[in-house]
Amino acid sequence: MALAGVPTAALVVFALIGVALALFVSEVIPNDVTAIGIVVALAALEPWTGVGARAAISGFANTATVTIVAMYMLSAGVQRTGLVQRLGIHLARITRGSETRALAATIGTTGPIAGLINNTPVVAVFIPMITDLARETGVSPSKLLLPLSYAAILGGTLTLIGTSTNLLASEFAATLLDRGPIGMFEFTALGAVVLVVGLAYLMTVGRWLTPARIPVDADLVEEFELEDFLAELEVGPESPLVDRPIERLDDRTDAAVTPLQIRRNGETFLAAETDQRFRPGDVVVVNGSRTAVNRLRRRFGLERADRGGVTAETFADADSPDRLGKAVVPETSRFLGETLSESRLEAFHGMTVLAIRRGSDLIRTGVGEVPLEAGDLLLVQTTPESVEYFAEGDDLLVIPEDALDRLDEADAGALAPLSPETPVAVAIMVAVVGLAALDVLPIVIAALGGVFAMVVTGCLSSADAYDAVSWNVVFLLAGVIPLGLAMEATGGAALLAEALVATGSVLPLVAVLLLFYVVTGLLANVITPVATIVLMIPIAVDAAARLDADGFTFLLAVTFASATSFMTPVGYQTNLMVYGPGGYEFADFLRVGGPLQLLLSVVTTLGIVAIWGI
Repeated sequence: MALAGVPTAALVVFALIGVALALFVSEVIPNDVTAIGIVVALAALEPWTGVGARAAISGFANTATVTIVAMYMLSAGVQRTGLVQRLGIHLARITRGSETRALAATIGTTGPIAGLINNTPVVAVFIPMITDLARETGVSPSKLLLPLSYAAILGGTLTLIGTSTNLLASEFAATLLDRGPIGMFEFTALGAVVLVVGLAYLMTVGRWLTPARIPVDADLVEEFELEDFLAELEVGPESPLVDRPIERLDDRTDAAVTPLQIRRNGETFLAAETDQRFRPGDVVVVNGSRTAVNRLRRRFGLERADRGGVTAETFADADSPDRLGKAVVPETSRFLGETLSESRLEAFHGMTVLAIRRGSDLIRTGVGEVPLEAGDLLLVQTTPESVEYFAEGDDLLVIPEDALDRLDEADAGALAPLSPETPVAVAIMVAVVGLAALDVLPIVIAALGGVFAMVVTGCLSSADAYDAVSWNVVFLLAGVIPLGLAMEATGGAALLAEALVATGSVLPLVAVLLLFYVVTGLLANVITPVATIVLMIPIAVDAAARLDADGFTFLLAVTFASATSFMTPVGYQTNLMVYGPGGYEFADFLRVGGPLQLLLSVVTTLGIVAIWGI
């Protein structure tokens, strides 16, 4: 049975893909959960999809999936050596005072590093340094953070292990084409061209287009526009608060006003952790709307004590146990979807959230009931202990405001000491790359062997290895791989390829290749690059066969297009990581990333034709 010449089975698969795309774009449910639903639907509808239970879960046994898991672990082992952190500190010292040097060092370092280890931890390490470097240089952090993300994305095109999409493309090359997997450095020459062109753009046109969203020299109170939401109140001798526990004030204000600090005779207490009671003369720093603060003041007989206003300096007293800082919510955070009340950050970690920046939107009231999203930037009152705790995991990327001051006070070795296992970890990573590059071992075996060696030698604990994996990415990858199988089994890929091949009657072959690049790039900016490459590679290979062209050429076009998503904050994880700290608007990614994506579509297409032919 068919509709307009389209087999029913293909229509069923197209319907599943349509639902999946809608869920990916809307994110009504997390993308990895959508991927699990795809697995279930494909197996349940086997008579129409042609994908049984074993094939539906085959993504979990796919060599690309296993390799990506291993690479996450290897990247964590290298990151724990302290090498990347120390490099960031040296860059901050060398380049401060010059915006041009700061931008050149940022993108010129991030790109090559991202070709060898996962770019997400690289960007995570660099964000605090780049933010403080911008402040010291007298330039808006927004001018450096977007280029940081773009450089990390560009660096992923250098090697096979640069991105998960490269590894997935290698698997498709071995199964769909009459050849083996892609070599470690097989497309490095083209990747180097893409990197150089991309970095040149970021230093020139991109630098001009990148907006300065965060004001230069703005402290955190000004950056989050909290001047009217912070106040200092003095407890008078007749106040009903006298002798009452400080920790109970939050309950008595119905969360409309949050106490942050209590200052008493030169001492400072953190309201979230102290067991002290109020005394006459105490000065309480509170967070809340002006109306709520005035209501609190009248109710408890408090006097205003902040004649000059509350600033970030209020929290920077040397005797104070707390500091203001920023925290980015990554895609790997266990707090995603939870409200701040549910996350218990204050109760468990002594971390109070004062405001949330979501792109260009600021949320300063009712923050406790706002579900957290990936890319959110939190203004937090935190402690050194909390910063240290979250530095060990992937739940929050905390950026203390005094990072640059600490850099001035200590040498790089004190701030980022190298672990004793550094030489061993570096040697293991070099061995993995070398064994795979020389075809001594398949990349998946070399990577797993590297993980084994790192754990056995103490470079990485087994718990840290498992924690390093972005399991949501793994489940997404394993869940969408069967979609490619279903498209092949039902003839859906052939139908779409036939439609695109029709353009070959009016366009030269190189223009058709460019068309595939552009379509793939647009899709990758809307849905995930992983989902895009799974959908587009079977179509591209089939189209190449119909056009009597080289299938590997078309596969490479799809691979590079999927790996370079610049036009939206959701197109790549590192874009989301800088979205909040840079205070960007959605349109900023389109303004800066659009011309870059168009430029690279032409450069990459011509480069593929020049190196591999068509």
